[in-house]
Amino acid sequence: MRIENSFIPVHGVGEKTERTLWREGVTHWDAFDPSHVGAKTGERVASFIDEARDRLDAGDTHFFGERFPNRELWRCYENFRSDTVFFDIETTGLSKARDDVTTVSFHRGGNTTTLVRGDDLTRENLRRELDGSLLVTFNGSSFDVPFLERSFGLDIDTPHLDAMHAARRVGLSGGLKAVERQVGVERDRPDISGRDAVRLWREHERGVDGALDTLVSYNREDAVHLRDLMDTVTERLHAETFVE
Repeated sequence: MRIENSFIPVHGVGEKTERTLWREGVTHWDAFDPSHVGAKTGERVASFIDEARDRLDAGDTHFFGERFPNRELWRCYENFRSDTVFFDIETTGLSKARDDVTTVSFHRGGNTTTLVRGDDLTRENLRRELDGSLLVTFNGSSFDVPFLERSFGLDIDTPHLDAMHAARRVGLSGGLKAVERQVGVERDRPDISGRDAVRLWREHERGVDGALDTLVSYNREDAVHLRDLMDTVTERLHAETFVE
């Protein structure tokens, strides 16, 4: 599903009205005519479409992030998939006030980058890597995003898709690894938990050979597999939502 199939960002257009439009064959902005709805609503829809076309051409995801209901932001994914940043963090614990970020991996356009504490994990590098059209995490709205914001003084305002909440809408529950197994995503490495990630970092600090490499590999897999998970989840949301 694409942004151009959506009318729900328009004030006064709810899910019921949108589905009615779809059933009547108005499944794309190009098919809309103000006569399909009341006069005032028709004016608002037409005005939105005119502005949205320009904003879409300009790649302005902030415009759509402000207008789509948060639970429907997944509809922007297909349009901006190539510039979506999938990322995951590892930390020394769960406290945003006391614990530290150890590694952050980013996956975009087929390329994966990992920043490591004490090396290249800096505010400037994070800002650069987070500069995409959309952000995708797993439980990042509660953990990854606020942890980075507090730890590095960032204000992350790029539209953000939390794959955990999207997955729950299509009946996929549990942590990232559990959800991956439900959709058939296979990992190269044996399952490593968040607790293992803390242990590996402590071992790295003590100079244990290979500990950092294992941690980075685990962290990178989380970011890379988020792409496969989001592809599957949005396909299922499309099938459950869109009336073609």
